[in-house]
Amino acid sequence: MENHRVLPRDQWIEARKELLRKEKEFTKLRDELTQQRRDLPWEAVSKSYTFDGSEGKMSLADLFDGRSQLVVYHFMFDPSWDQGCKHCSFWADHYSGMIPHLNHRDVSFVCISRAPVQKLEAFKKRMGWSFPWFSSQHTDFNFDFQASFMEEKTSNKEAFYNYTLQNPMSTDREGVSVFYRDEKGNIFHTYSTYARGIDMMNITYQFLDLVPQGRQDDRGLRHRDQYVAKP
Repeated sequence: MENHRVLPRDQWIEARKELLRKEKEFTKLRDELTQQRRDLPWEAVSKSYTFDGSEGKMSLADLFDGRSQLVVYHFMFDPSWDQGCKHCSFWADHYSGMIPHLNHRDVSFVCISRAPVQKLEAFKKRMGWSFPWFSSQHTDFNFDFQASFMEEKTSNKEAFYNYTLQNPMSTDREGVSVFYRDEKGNIFHTYSTYARGIDMMNITYQFLDLVPQGRQDDRGLRHRDQYVAKP
């Protein structure tokens, strides 16, 4: 950092304009990819799922809360764990404030984990979150959508995750799944992404990508309430 190149303002502007050209190319490519994502074929969801929430049992259709689109974040929280994954918690710190904006655009958002709802509610209270969070402990939902894995799969280091057989590294992994419900009540799975695919859902990382020192992952990650006052 101490030896970074420093230019007079006119030369700096020229360098910045060249980077801007590349940023615009990237933006156009991202727009094309986004459209291709929307154009992806759907698959029908015919299996029934029942989730545990703070107010009782809920079906997958119930999670839409009267809207036609549903985004699910697969939050890593194995039933045996005492707290949620610190990485998923980092992402989740951004969720509560976006809910009204999503709802206004006909989108509902929930987190789903395998841990019992009592653990979810306790951790949610600790972290000060207000987004809807449901337990899939008694259903196959997280397994069917490739975010949780049977013990033998993790022991053998071979599970189907991120659309390939690989070592999942844990019984539960991060991911995002999207669903659509038509006027007849039919539900379709339209998209899922995992691993680095959820990177763009973390606004803090997007800001850190702008600063000279970048993401600084070598500083380590903690639950938000475990940081000291001054890093």
